[in-house]
Amino acid sequence: MSRLAFALLAVAATPALAAGPDPVEPQVAVAAPAPAPRPAFVFSLRGGVAANPAYFGSDETEIGPDLGFKFHFLRLPGGREFGNPDPWADTPGWDFHGALAVIGERDPNDHSELAGLDKVDTAVELGFGIGYTARNFEAFADVRRGFGGHEGYVLEAGADAVFRPSDRLKLTLGPRVLFGDDTYSDTYFGVSPAEASARLPAYDADGGLVSVGAELGMLYQINDVWGLEGAVTYDAFQNDAEDSPIVRHGSSDQWGIRFGLTRVFSLGG
Repeated sequence: MSRLAFALLAVAATPALAAGPDPVEPQVAVAAPAPAPRPAFVFSLRGGVAANPAYFGSDETEIGPDLGFKFHFLRLPGGREFGNPDPWADTPGWDFHGALAVIGERDPNDHSELAGLDKVDTAVELGFGIGYTARNFEAFADVRRGFGGHEGYVLEAGADAVFRPSDRLKLTLGPRVLFGDDTYSDTYFGVSPAEASARLPAYDADGGLVSVGAELGMLYQINDVWGLEGAVTYDAFQNDAEDSPIVRHGSSDQWGIRFGLTRVFSLGG
């Protein structure tokens, strides 16, 4: 065998050596999964002073504390979110929210004109509501059930025009209506036969439209966590509430004012 033939045979028999080492496979980088969003809760508390009628139908004004709570945003462990994480921004569209109201006690020992009436304890009203928000308009309707002083149901609704003189100042103005059932109306405007007197004759107050009125509100953002909030309210009693002897010996026009500081709290996130 010639040297050339031997060389060709050797090359054919060792293709790996002739071709060189195997090519290296390129490495593909795999991005690490993004961390799951942490749970978060954003809410605000309001604290200040308020001036309101001493009781429904009173022509006397009492000064007391004004407290408030507002939910803004919630992120659950799975990442689902509710609300707006910016507590100073309005969330346009429809919303479903909780509703809370407190009615102070009415003690005849503190008001001689109510002599003979039973004491009505403080009532806490809990419920839910729906609302709609646009840049220049807001509306809501809340249903609440009373616990303590009364155990009736109320429906409160309102609508506001929204004015924004600056990025930090928001003004609202609009009407309000309040409906109450028989239990609510009779608790605050009725007089039972056992309570009746020459000044306050027996009176059975039926449910229905209790009052109509208006509210002027103000919210001013000081910084990211502090704000000023206030409102002036007016309500005029209607129907059986207006005809109640309690109201007729007092006033059917009810004015109120509140003013306080708002503090935003952000937990988690």
